[in-house]
Amino acid sequence: MDGERAQDGVGIEPFEPDDVDLADPSLYLNRELSELEFQKRVLHEAEDERTPLLERVRFLSIFTRNIDEFVMKRVGGLKQQIEAGVTDRTPDGRTPLEQWREIHDELRPMLAAQTTCYRETIRPALADAGIEILDYSALAADERTRLRTYFEDSVLPTLTPLSFDPAHPFPFISNRSHRCRAIVTRQSPGEELTFTRVKIPPNRPRLVELEAGARYVPIEAVIRNNLDLLLPNVEIVDTALFRLTRNAEVRRDEEIAEDLIDMIEEVLEQRRFASVVRLEIEADAHPFARETLQEQLELDEREIYEREGPLDYREFDRLVDLDRPALQRDAWTPRPHPQLTATDRTAIGEHTTKHQSVFERVGETDILLHHPYHDFTQTVQSFLHEAATDPDVLAVKAAIYRTTSDSQVIQSLIDAAENGKQVAVMVELKARFDEQNNLEWVRTLEEHGIHVAYGTIGLKTHTKTALVVREEDDGVELYSHVGTGNYHSETAKGYVDLGLLTADQDIGQDLVTVFNFFTGPSLDEQFRKLLIAPVTMRERFTRYIRREARYAQAGRPARIVVKVNGLEDPAIVEELYRAAMAGVDVDLIVRDICRLRPGVEGVSENVDVYSLVGRFLEHSRIFYFENGAAPDDPAAAETVGDPRYFIGSADWMTRNLDYRVEAVTPVDDPTIRRQLKFVLELTLADNRHVWEMQSDGSYEQRRPGDESAVSTQDVLMEQTRAAASQDEPVAGLIEPYPIDGDLLVEAGPPRSTDTGEVDGDDTEVTNDPEAQLPSETDGGSPRLLDRHEDRWYEPDSRTYEYAVRTPDGQRVYRKTADGAASALRQYYE
Repeated sequence: MDGERAQDGVGIEPFEPDDVDLADPSLYLNRELSELEFQKRVLHEAEDERTPLLERVRFLSIFTRNIDEFVMKRVGGLKQQIEAGVTDRTPDGRTPLEQWREIHDELRPMLAAQTTCYRETIRPALADAGIEILDYSALAADERTRLRTYFEDSVLPTLTPLSFDPAHPFPFISNRSHRCRAIVTRQSPGEELTFTRVKIPPNRPRLVELEAGARYVPIEAVIRNNLDLLLPNVEIVDTALFRLTRNAEVRRDEEIAEDLIDMIEEVLEQRRFASVVRLEIEADAHPFARETLQEQLELDEREIYEREGPLDYREFDRLVDLDRPALQRDAWTPRPHPQLTATDRTAIGEHTTKHQSVFERVGETDILLHHPYHDFTQTVQSFLHEAATDPDVLAVKAAIYRTTSDSQVIQSLIDAAENGKQVAVMVELKARFDEQNNLEWVRTLEEHGIHVAYGTIGLKTHTKTALVVREEDDGVELYSHVGTGNYHSETAKGYVDLGLLTADQDIGQDLVTVFNFFTGPSLDEQFRKLLIAPVTMRERFTRYIRREARYAQAGRPARIVVKVNGLEDPAIVEELYRAAMAGVDVDLIVRDICRLRPGVEGVSENVDVYSLVGRFLEHSRIFYFENGAAPDDPAAAETVGDPRYFIGSADWMTRNLDYRVEAVTPVDDPTIRRQLKFVLELTLADNRHVWEMQSDGSYEQRRPGDESAVSTQDVLMEQTRAAASQDEPVAGLIEPYPIDGDLLVEAGPPRSTDTGEVDGDDTEVTNDPEAQLPSETDGGSPRLLDRHEDRWYEPDSRTYEYAVRTPDGQRVYRKTADGAASALRQYYE
């Protein structure tokens, strides 16, 4: 424990700044608009001429998918709130209606930019490279004849025109169907117009090949130009593509649901018919078609997006698989982890010719897995496969949030049950857009006699954990996997995630407690090592942030580096603001949503926010706190400067901290801590794919200029490739690492355990913040720097202005003169 608990349960009083209102809405960015800023960075990968051409096509597809999900979830949820009369304001001061309006205003030019990127840049570049996506007017007569025959033989029989008139109701239109064509017809000139919807079946290819790998025509163009075969004897006045997005925020009250499976099935059914929240339609559509859709779908004018075609780029990513290496990134094949695949060679710590099981190797040392650099099948899947077949394994437990439709993870769990192991599985039915898949897995697992839990009232289970219980010569041992990503072999090829394989018995016992909660009545509030949401995680993270603030107040080095997908929780943002004002250097690597504003004078000048967008989706979470020892707890046996590293499933978002079951594990192994240190420092040094947030919430991408380009993901691929080729089974990566920054790893000088002294400083650390402020009698930072001019220098760094040499020959980095002066005072005054 970190001393006596304060009233809020954290144990360390927060730093209280003077004359700063941390509830001021101007200090907080809007969640939804921050998400759209991330999508701009995704779209930039398609616009960036440095990105290989077919990879740019892939990012057009990714952008469409991301925006669709955003509209379904976030815009749909806001529309529900508006209709329910909700007027509560977010921390940034906006009502649901204000957010809804701003989102549409922001989204419209983004979609226009996507269209411009495709029509003016990517499509011409594809044509120059010999891959043509053709307008019908550009076809030769014989090609039109071929396509008319193709339409008549292969497309026409699958089409069903549905007209809207007094004899026919308005047809149902499915969510996100890009294959909808509105057709305006009349029997003869002067008669009333009729609206007809034709849906292009999804089992017909979107891009019809005229010449394999070289010439394509969109199927919507084929249909448009052959409608006379579908609708003979009428005048076709106009046709227009359109596309709907429906609300995905369909919920039922879990407290009154009689059965969770029935509830999920009902939600899935309701989602099919949920209200429409966006209509995309070709810009030159006939007014009658547009007005009919708007009236029948009850759409506000803001919800209608007139677009130049195409409306949907999701299926264009089939071009990415063409055999055109010059237009693609170099292929990457995930590598086996050297510590898990060594056979008949030096094992960790001893010579042997005996093949070691995964449990023997994990029993010798913790192992850090890093996907997609390390192969999921030969790491996580091997761990579960061996558990299923090892005669000494007694039980296997796993928490499944998302997995593939043909999951080998599930098959291993089934095999384990058939081999007589006790198997318990938590399958989260409420994993959005994976509900149907997970329902099927629940039924499959139960058919094999496996204990399945599939939901918790009021919570989602988001942990990425597995536990193996094994009988060994000296008793029962626990082997754990705690990760940042899902047990999903396909996403593991493109998502950057971490996983810790460990035989640490405290972590294993904590997982026993967590898995007992899934099938039992309540979640324990006491854990040995793991940070578990929603019971201990918020309090522990808050304590670590405040601890850094206490060190900074005392004029000692203090730093926080965090890598997450999202930073949305207002309370955590406020704690980070307080820490920054106390003098803590804060570096935040946040992939998408970030409420915090960096660089605000007097509040967040010590905070930098970065975002990494590259070929892989950054999904790992790493937490680094420079000081592991409590500054006001003389009885602690820890040392000053002994940092804390954590990895796990949780982002710093309210939903993760309060409404999900999450697991974050400390990392104690020095080798793995160095690996995490390298990953963080490499990301902070990236000048190719990293973006820096400005105080207004916008981002600027780093450019290498005259420097050598540093790409985090490229370096990690090369490092992993080199490690896999070693004769000796190295620990994932080869040391020394090419980036060696300033994060502390090893423990610093010992801290006195009887005076409260920290790092040799005579200043006693107390609970009084004023007592911890550095002395101003030295004449200020400039005089300190002058007095010790041979003990600091200006490093070649984009992040740090000062480097201070320490008495033991090391160096520490600081962003400001005050920070450098503080370090000099600590070591030499």
